[in-house]
Amino acid sequence: MARISDVDLQQVEPSMRKVLEGQRARWGGPLLNHLLYARVPTIFRAVRGMWAGIDSARGLDEGLKALVNRRVAWLNGCAF
Repeated sequence: MARISDVDLQQVEPSMRKVLEGQRARWGGPLLNHLLYARVPTIFRAVRGMWAGIDSARGLDEGLKALVNRRVAWLNGCAF
């Protein structure tokens, strides 16, 4: 059980809702960390910017990007 409640999807900015709905389509639901980030739009945009930068970085192969993703998840206590 989370100590901080998730954001209400009907209350978020349309651009943030689009990201969360994309996660629902890809993984069956919005990622829990993004529901928390969405409580503060500037943090949500910063996190999405980081991942967009990693995704578009030249010189990083897909395996390394996946390792970065897993490492960040592990550091956050996520079993993903």
